[in-house]
Amino acid sequence: MMMRLGKLFVGLWLYGTAMVAILRAGLGNMPWDVLHQGLAEKIGLSVGMTSIVVGALVLLAWIPIRQKPGIGTVANVIVIGVAFDTMAPLFPENPALVVAVPMMLGGIVLNAFATVLYIGAGMGPGPRDGLMTGLVARTGGSVRVVRTTMEVLVVVVGFLLGGTLGIGTLLYAVGVGPLIQLFAKTGLGGPALARGADRVGECGSSSPEPAPVSAKAWLGRMRSAART
Repeated sequence: MMMRLGKLFVGLWLYGTAMVAILRAGLGNMPWDVLHQGLAEKIGLSVGMTSIVVGALVLLAWIPIRQKPGIGTVANVIVIGVAFDTMAPLFPENPALVVAVPMMLGGIVLNAFATVLYIGAGMGPGPRDGLMTGLVARTGGSVRVVRTTMEVLVVVVGFLLGGTLGIGTLLYAVGVGPLIQLFAKTGLGGPALARGADRVGECGSSSPEPAPVSAKAWLGRMRSAART
């Protein structure tokens, strides 16, 4: 149990650190932030509040794809935020391009590794990563295809709504999925990612589907995880 907790928190801390590197590089928002920004302009909420609303809607989308929340689902929000604020002073603001490019690329690689590490703890993914693992399980698609499709769609919708993007946004959208699949092949991602780590196409999995989860049972698990 302690090893799983350690894996969870190290992964989430590295995830927050990767976010700092990507954002401080200044080469473009992360895909979901493009969506949050564009949607915020349309509905009149702050970007932060819009992020919360979108996260809640994504959690609701877990129900039909039979994803289960856990301690990691709650820790995802808290630990990543603390890590971001703690690590931010260690990264330069407005770096020169010769520094910004390695920061951006390193951040994308670290983000993928951190995603695999914390999901591999088996204690519950965050809202958006849970959507990925759920779709991998339900559609039989590879991690690479499912995650890349998600990120590209989010970027396109966010941009059409008025969100701003850059070269870093596009690199993240097309790069993080293949990197997650690459790291998942090491076994660090556990069963949740192993199902889609070796797939090349979008479908055709013979893996058994998880048992259905009712909305009542799902919400009960969320309350239990929050109290833990």
